[in-house]
Amino acid sequence: MALRAGAQSQTARNGIKEKVLTLDTMNPCVQRVEYAVRGPIVLRALELEQELRQGVKKPFTEVIRANIGDAQAMGQKPITFLRQVLALCIYPDLLSSLDFPEDAKRRAQRILQACGGHSLGAYSISSGIQLIREDVAQYIERRDGGIPADPNNIFLSTGASSAIVTVLKLLVAGEGRTRTGVLIPIPQYPLYSATLAELNAVQVDYYLDEENVWALNVAELQRALHQARDHCRPRVLCVINPGNPTGQVQTRECIEAVIRFAFEERLFLMADEVYQDNVYAQGSRFHSFKKVLTEMGPPYAEQQELASFHSVSKGYMGECGFRGGYVEVVNMDPEVQRQMLKLMSVRLCPPVPGQALLDMVVSPPAPSDPSFVQFQAERQEVLAELAAKAKLTEQVFNEVPGIHCNPVQGAMYSFPRVQLPPRAVHRAQELGLAPDMFFCMCLLEETGICVVPGSGFGQQEGTYHFRMTILPPMEKLRVLLEKLSHFHAKFTREYS
Repeated sequence: MALRAGAQSQTARNGIKEKVLTLDTMNPCVQRVEYAVRGPIVLRALELEQELRQGVKKPFTEVIRANIGDAQAMGQKPITFLRQVLALCIYPDLLSSLDFPEDAKRRAQRILQACGGHSLGAYSISSGIQLIREDVAQYIERRDGGIPADPNNIFLSTGASSAIVTVLKLLVAGEGRTRTGVLIPIPQYPLYSATLAELNAVQVDYYLDEENVWALNVAELQRALHQARDHCRPRVLCVINPGNPTGQVQTRECIEAVIRFAFEERLFLMADEVYQDNVYAQGSRFHSFKKVLTEMGPPYAEQQELASFHSVSKGYMGECGFRGGYVEVVNMDPEVQRQMLKLMSVRLCPPVPGQALLDMVVSPPAPSDPSFVQFQAERQEVLAELAAKAKLTEQVFNEVPGIHCNPVQGAMYSFPRVQLPPRAVHRAQELGLAPDMFFCMCLLEETGICVVPGSGFGQQEGTYHFRMTILPPMEKLRVLLEKLSHFHAKFTREYS
């Protein structure tokens, strides 16, 4: 202690003060946070892009970022109607222009009337603009075949992510063996593991069945739950449907089984449904947890707590940068719901342009509107191309020895399993890397293709995967798949 004090006084005499915030003094929970989608491999991709700009010779001419579901960054064109209304809302002087259809003008005026000072630059209430929450409720009712939704149970958010974090904050409590355990699917979207690390909650892994198109198995949920009860208090079950990174679409029977399990085991259900518009496989269909829960009737419909999430970032719209989303809560304790609103109030409100964009997504042009035909055509074009890309990706990968890819039933990603030679695994261990990280780094350095190793999402021990978005334009996707297939063959020969 005396030595430490002496060192501090010597530092003071030299006129150098120790930093208050260091790795030793910072929040240790933050240090445990990892987010593979924007992790080390993406940082290296940025460096390679900079080197290419500086004229450094590489075996490729561009970096193809297939690491993240950012549709417009990959060349997808915005939906015209969404941008027209947004432009009118942001710059109302355009309302007198003849370049905009009348239904777009009416929609913009309706949104602006609901804003403070009739301006998108004003704060909204913390739960989001009342008019837009009412439109979201009507959208949910239409989607679910007439099952009512209450606008008071809907909270607008900064994308789905902020709402997911808010609900988890409400659920995390306890210390030691009473700490909240949260069941999450493996493979998972790293938002969940990162948030649980930050909140000092216990991550409880349940594995999706890769041999059965990434199905969710209740027996596996039971295993994970019982093991977890030895060291924590499981209170939450998270489901991602359609799946990220795995692209599966859960059947109605599966969803019913999950609801029964959550009810019997007294678990709060969180349904991440941001890819609900992205369903491609024949025979696959999106079923919302809210709809299935309600149709199951009592006691489930009356008692099972549920939070379901949606976003404008995915689907056919791909408006990631506007950060619009919502959560609907079902059977939440009214007092807790008030606490949730308080927590959201600390952040003031979600971005108002994002709220406006969400309103257009949940309330698109009607068949009688001038913009309807163009809107429908653009929407169908995006979804049809995504379906074609999903099929192409599965087909090409499954023709490559050593790569297996399940059908991409929905969402925006494939999650192929790759066989890596023992020498490659050994070399990765020498370098202190996960074997699939080593594979993905080599792929990036030799081809400029940036994908994310499966170890960043979780996977069964001894298996190796990578997540790749199917969003690049079709001609670029074909080249990407061909390059990746050739690289895997070369990598296998080199390390065999």
